[in-house]
Amino acid sequence: MTTYDDRASLTDLTATVERVRSSVEGVIEGKPEVVRLSLTVLLAEGHLLIEDVPGVGKTMLAKALARSIDCSVRRIQFTPDLLPSDITGVSIWDQQRRDFEFKPGAVFAQIVIGDEINRASPKTQSALLESMEERQVTIDGQTYELPSPFMVVATQNPVEMEGTYPLPEAQRDRFMARVSVGYPSVEAELQMLDVHGGASPLEDLQPVAHAHEIVKLIEAVRGVHVSEAVRRYAVELVAATRSHPDLRLGASPRATLHLLRAAKASAALAGRDYALPDDLQDLAVAVLAHRLLPTAQAQLNRRTAEQVVLEILQGTAVPASSRQHGGFGSLGRTMPAYPQQPPRGL
Repeated sequence: MTTYDDRASLTDLTATVERVRSSVEGVIEGKPEVVRLSLTVLLAEGHLLIEDVPGVGKTMLAKALARSIDCSVRRIQFTPDLLPSDITGVSIWDQQRRDFEFKPGAVFAQIVIGDEINRASPKTQSALLESMEERQVTIDGQTYELPSPFMVVATQNPVEMEGTYPLPEAQRDRFMARVSVGYPSVEAELQMLDVHGGASPLEDLQPVAHAHEIVKLIEAVRGVHVSEAVRRYAVELVAATRSHPDLRLGASPRATLHLLRAAKASAALAGRDYALPDDLQDLAVAVLAHRLLPTAQAQLNRRTAEQVVLEILQGTAVPASSRQHGGFGSLGRTMPAYPQQPPRGL
């Protein structure tokens, strides 16, 4: 729970996020929903996996988000010969001190960009497991805390499989959300030619928010209220993936936690101090689909994990109503009623 005024917190959050959003959208044209999801993951203390075909702006999106915030940024180009110590760091013997000195690796930054993460070996990919979950790195029995905020933005190409190592389930489960940038519209691509034709807009991109502002906003998002009915709805959505006949692996309890955190961030971005079922519905595909493994029969039938999540949203009853006090200092707001109807846009 935050200690400062709730209305000021929401106002500051909206203003700061709007600056970051405008900055990123100045580089990534025609993809406001992708930019919003990226900001949602950032404020929810999660990690983002950008998965799409080459040339649609995966790395550009990650760089634009990183450069829009005044914080430390490191980029890791994942290759087959990359070693775990290149990521986490290594202890080197110091002749003068006659002792080992720790040299931090690339993961010691507030925003870490992992480009083509599936090109590194599983051994190297596993170097990120501890840092992504516990926000710390253990080397030679010594634990080092990572800075705050800490976010990993990784990209991968799902089409080109030669020379790649698919991410294991434990790695994919640590990403809060997966997003596909997709091809731009004709108008957005024409605008891209005007903006990017002469020079890259990344070169002139300046930070519009400080790291300490993002930390305060993350604290504010933690105070967003989630009613018992909405929490139960989240659990039911995730539990339905574990018994679905088209899935051989459902979502984990970590997925439930990530879905709830993302819903709180989405509510805060909308100017609300309480989460609604709509927030869960809007984020369910992005948060859950990349964690699911379809059965062999489902794959033969060309059933995707995204289709299964949409089917679960259709078949899970939405909470009828809930009357709870909001978060951010318990303003005593009455929560709206939730109609029994299919999710939006399905």
